[in-house]
Amino acid sequence: MRYFLLLIFLSLLIGSCSSVNTSAGILIPNKIIKEGDVALEVHDFESLKPLFDNPEDKAIKVINFWATWCAPCVEELPIFETLNTNYKDKGVEVTLVSLDFPGQLVSRVIPFIQKQKLKSKILFLDDPYGNKWIPQVSEDWSGAIPATVIITQDSYKFFEKSFSYKELALEIEELLEE
Repeated sequence: MRYFLLLIFLSLLIGSCSSVNTSAGILIPNKIIKEGDVALEVHDFESLKPLFDNPEDKAIKVINFWATWCAPCVEELPIFETLNTNYKDKGVEVTLVSLDFPGQLVSRVIPFIQKQKLKSKILFLDDPYGNKWIPQVSEDWSGAIPATVIITQDSYKFFEKSFSYKELALEIEELLEE
């Protein structure tokens, strides 16, 4: 009987801890891959979901989906890096979510991050069930990249396109003025 009660207690404890973490918007990676000076969080979509919550403060979340094999994605990455540099002090949080192939994480993605000297927060999404998670990001998303989500306390905007810096900065400026 004591073991049964202990098992119930542990189940409740574990269940309550995970719900607290999710509701608090904490991202808990499935694993972390470290190579040289890069430590890359690897997530499935379930562990990445809190990233898409509306912030409780005046922060603006900019989440860009990209991959090293996507030429338009690679071309626009410096735009997100510049946005991160120019707007970090104004409450803008840039997160780059890599959709590269899991087998190329160490051989291609991390060397790319090092070579490009990317400073924005970078996460790796390792979830083969795109048909399930893509519509959770946006019902309008075909799955093509680059794709960007901009989230504030009051809005959730999705873009399936490449940005110029001027276009992206204009989106952010409009949100900062609200």
